Amino acid sequence: MHVAAETITTPQITEIIDLVKKIYGFDFSSYTKASLKRRVTRIMQLKRLQFYDLKHVLVNDKGFFQHFLEEVTVNVTEMFRDPSFYRAFNEQVIPYLSSYQHTKIWCAGCSSGEEAYSLAILLNQAGLRKKAFIYGTDINTECLKEARKGIYSLRKIKSYAENYQMAGLAGSITDHFTIMYDAASIHAELKQNTLFSVHNLVSDNVFNEFQLISCRNVFIYFEIELQERILDLFYKSLAPLGFLCLGSKETIRSDSFRKKFKVINQKENIYQKIGS
Repeated sequence: MHVAAETITTPQITEIIDLVKKIYGFDFSSYTKASLKRRVTRIMQLKRLQFYDLKHVLVNDKGFFQHFLEEVTVNVTEMFRDPSFYRAFNEQVIPYLSSYQHTKIWCAGCSSGEEAYSLAILLNQAGLRKKAFIYGTDINTECLKEARKGIYSLRKIKSYAENYQMAGLAGSITDHFTIMYDAASIHAELKQNTLFSVHNLVSDNVFNEFQLISCRNVFIYFEIELQERILDLFYKSLAPLGFLCLGSKETIRSDSFRKKFKVINQKENIYQKIGS
C-alpha cells in the first residue's frame, strides 16, 4: 500500500533549492516560494514520494532531475494568449518594425513555441516575416523539442481559434497549419528564420541585440530581485528604441527601470527602450 505524499514545507523547499544548486548548478532561490511549493508538492504527489525519497532520487538519478526540471519550469502557454495584446502589438509595434531592414526578436521563456509562432503569423500577415529572425529560448529542453517540431494536437489548435479571431487576424488559425489526422503542423515558411535554444534567464548573459523582446507570463514565477536582474539583461539586449513586451499580470515596478523605458501601452505592458 502506498503512503500519501506529504506537502512540502518552506524550510524543505530551501533545502531542495540548495541541493539542486550544489549538484546541478540550477539556482531556483529567486523563484517565488509559493510557485515552487505548489509544483514540487505536485511532483511528490504524482510520484508518491516523501521528502526523504525526493532528496534521494534528486541526488542519485539524473533522469529524474530532468523530469523535475521540466515540471518546475513548465509554463502555461497557448497561441494568441491575451488577444488584446496582439491587437495592440499590431497597431503600435508593427509600424515601427516595418521601418527596419532586419528585425531580430527574442521570445524568452518560449515554452513549447506557441508564442513564437503567434508572432511569426503576425509578422507574416504584415509582410515582415522574411526580414525577421525569431530566437525562442527556454530552460526546458523537452518543451524546446516540441517547439522545434511545431506540431500540436488538433484539439489545441481548435481551442486557439477563438484567440485568433479576437486578435483581429484575417482568415482562420488553421490557414497556417497542415492538418494531419489528429495533429497540425505549422507551415514551413513560418518556421524559417526561427531558432529554438536553451537559455537560462537566471544565469546566462546577453547573446545578441534585438529590436523586440517578448517575455510574457514568465516574471510571475520570480521574486522582485530576480525580475530586476532579468530586466537589466533585457535592457542591455535591446537595440536603441527596441520594444519589450511583458505579460498581462506583469509590469516594470522599480523606478530605475521605469526611467529606462517609455510606456507604449500600459494595459498590455508594451514598453520601448529609452537611450542607447
